[in-house]
Amino acid sequence: MPADNLQNLCAETREKLKSAISMIEPFLNEHTLSQLAADQDEETVQFYKGFLSDLRHLLAFSEVSYEKLGVVQRRSNFDEDFAHKALYNVYHRCINVFFYPKNESYSEDGRYAYTGQDAIRFRKKPVRPVRDVILNITRTYEELRDDLAYYESDYLTERRLQSERKHA
Repeated sequence: MPADNLQNLCAETREKLKSAISMIEPFLNEHTLSQLAADQDEETVQFYKGFLSDLRHLLAFSEVSYEKLGVVQRRSNFDEDFAHKALYNVYHRCINVFFYPKNESYSEDGRYAYTGQDAIRFRKKPVRPVRDVILNITRTYEELRDDLAYYESDYLTERRLQSERKHA
């Protein structure tokens, strides 16, 4: 990938992460477990505990990636290897954490992905703010997944081939 395209991809990815962060952070600052699970059964309380935990991890990974992409952009000499590693981490830390949350409070149902309907399905029916925050950031993480699909597996395959060529 030409350096200019890589620089643009880093800048676009950083902006998309900033957008997601700007929705996740206020949600976490304004909502507590006791608010979300007020007067609910133990199973629902566990659902919200898992949800909040996953969202905190997503926010932390997204903020770290946002900062690393900022370093990529601020360096006087563009470091392609560092940029690729930063984008690889966005894919494997942020995108995967969003689409495969550890506590499985929601999941993506691919059958709905191309119908114009929401592809995210919750394990339990959430309160409106929970539903809204996830649905509001879904498009951003979908776009990031599409933009960074190369980093899912092709990037590592290419790195291995380069390493084998050096050692051959």
